[in-house]
Amino acid sequence: MPSQRGKLALVTGANSGIGRETTLALARAGARVIMAGRDAAKVNTVADALRAQVPGADLEPLALDLADLASVAEAAATVRAAHPALDLLINNAGVMAVPERRTTKDGFELTFGTNHLGHFALTGHLLPTLLAAEAPRVVTVSAIAYRWKTGELTDLNSEEHYRPMGAYAKSKRANVVFTQELARRTRDFNLTAVAVHPGASLTGLQQHTSRGLQLVSRFLPGMFQPADQAAWSTLYAATEAAGIASGDFVGPTGRQGMHGSPGVLSVPDTIRSPETGRALWTASEQLTGVVPRTGA
Repeated sequence: MPSQRGKLALVTGANSGIGRETTLALARAGARVIMAGRDAAKVNTVADALRAQVPGADLEPLALDLADLASVAEAAATVRAAHPALDLLINNAGVMAVPERRTTKDGFELTFGTNHLGHFALTGHLLPTLLAAEAPRVVTVSAIAYRWKTGELTDLNSEEHYRPMGAYAKSKRANVVFTQELARRTRDFNLTAVAVHPGASLTGLQQHTSRGLQLVSRFLPGMFQPADQAAWSTLYAATEAAGIASGDFVGPTGRQGMHGSPGVLSVPDTIRSPETGRALWTASEQLTGVVPRTGA
């Protein structure tokens, strides 16, 4: 990874799994990292642990609950007040396969509300601070589940029918479509928006997944990458100086896209379509009340 000295990054979900490994790698490369997480005590504990691993690491804990739009707005205001520019926003946090339909504080289905709407609002609030940087990037962590048929962007709040993995797939498709539309809307600025998928990995995200997947992970551990390897795609998208264009989708290039070195992957035309992007963007503005100032 190239040196990140002098750069400021914000990582959501920075206290565990891929977010923690992403934070650790960026800190080792010299970046100042704002560690955003829902549980302030846990974020502070992890920050102390990372400072022990990387003496001199410049880490700034930030309380952020993506399932509460007021918390998102407050966290963004804290960042804007303290920093004139933000070089890198990594939308990493997420929830997966919540067994029963639950809602955010604002009444949105929890998975879609956290994984997409919370990050949409955060990005919107921070966009002026990002655009003040020399070469800002927004990296949004999706998953290969974005390709599933159950990921179609209808019934966004799963009010008609709720299926745990269907809601997850929908939120992950929204991450990719959001990235495509953000790239289009900021094409006149020097901002690079990239979506990534980490490949097969076991982190705390899978706590609600099926017993079958849990058994597979126990008896066939070789199918899954450790969290530090799962962070490779995120780090590549965030720091690669060449070969990354706004709107790209990055993931492992090995067999079935589950393992291997990161690279740019194709996205189906239907998901890349401007019509799909505009529809999701408009719906997200209406649901969150956040209207990102992109100039589009």
